[in-house]
Amino acid sequence: MIDGIPVIDAVIHAYNLAQSNNAGAYADVISELVYASVAANAPADMVPAKQDYLQDWSIEETASMVFVESDVDIAVHHVLPIYAFRDGLCSLEKTLEARQKWPHRILAYCGVDPMMGSRAMEEMERQVEVLAPVGLKLYPNSWLSDEVRGWKMDDPEIAFPFFERAQVLGLKVVAVHKALPLGPVPMEHYRVDDIDRAAAAFPGLNFEIVHGGMAFLEETAWQLGRFPNVWVNLEVTTSLLGKRPKAFQQAIAALMSVAGDAALDRICWGTGAVAFHPQPLLEAFVRTFRFDDELLEISGLSQITEHGKRKLLAENYARMIGLDLPSALAAIKGDEFALRRGDGGPAAAFSTTHAAGHVG
Repeated sequence: MIDGIPVIDAVIHAYNLAQSNNAGAYADVISELVYASVAANAPADMVPAKQDYLQDWSIEETASMVFVESDVDIAVHHVLPIYAFRDGLCSLEKTLEARQKWPHRILAYCGVDPMMGSRAMEEMERQVEVLAPVGLKLYPNSWLSDEVRGWKMDDPEIAFPFFERAQVLGLKVVAVHKALPLGPVPMEHYRVDDIDRAAAAFPGLNFEIVHGGMAFLEETAWQLGRFPNVWVNLEVTTSLLGKRPKAFQQAIAALMSVAGDAALDRICWGTGAVAFHPQPLLEAFVRTFRFDDELLEISGLSQITEHGKRKLLAENYARMIGLDLPSALAAIKGDEFALRRGDGGPAAAFSTTHAAGHVG
């Protein structure tokens, strides 16, 4: 908790960015893009040296960063199907290890590439069996060959069979990477329009727009206003709090522009750690974030309150997946991470990782 407020980080990543994990020409492009995003948006003292960042991050140090070096209580690790990397970038094996070691701390999303057809369907069923995930993570590009191909969420032949099977398997959420194109690929597959038909066709599933707020804000705001099963995950958008807090203000205000305060019921906190260190972003949001008077006058919105921040930081995500938040918080009391903290507060950033001493 931070200042008595529970925190669920809706997406964390134990990346394997080591050269030995590259499987295609786009791996280096994606690695460079990820690091450049961190260098551009994180405060200088929160940016590891490049040679330390572009490494294989273990699930142990990822969990330590999130739960010992920050005030996050519960986090969600996503299996990633980015097959420009041998293990997809965030492997099933790391996610399984996390679930086995810390089932009360780390929830899981399975992840597959729908362009693989029946093989991906079989893989999704296998991952559901071993991980007991709450959601499915998808990317709108496929890296199965040197030519990056794209697909859309409203495709009845490629996408809909996975949504149908997700419902049968008991998954609560379909999360899709949007807004941020991974390299020199067509932007059309990163737009959000294709979520409309998916949300309408599958009202029993929640559709989570990952990186909501980074692009296509007006379209996303209208989706929050029209579809009760569309949610926004602020991964990367939260990084704006590091150097450009006014940009974060504008992003949140834009997401609220159609539904008003009601939009705050379906926006969820996410940092993508280890992509960005979670603690400075949490501190900035909880302790200093507010809408400027000028923005309030222009937008007609009301000031964000602690109640609204509580929703965004944990309550919304818990409601989206049907998690009993008080019971979940009780289950982590006195665990190994709580014991390591003390609780003298979070440890120094990156101090429990291989990047210790090589930051800034």
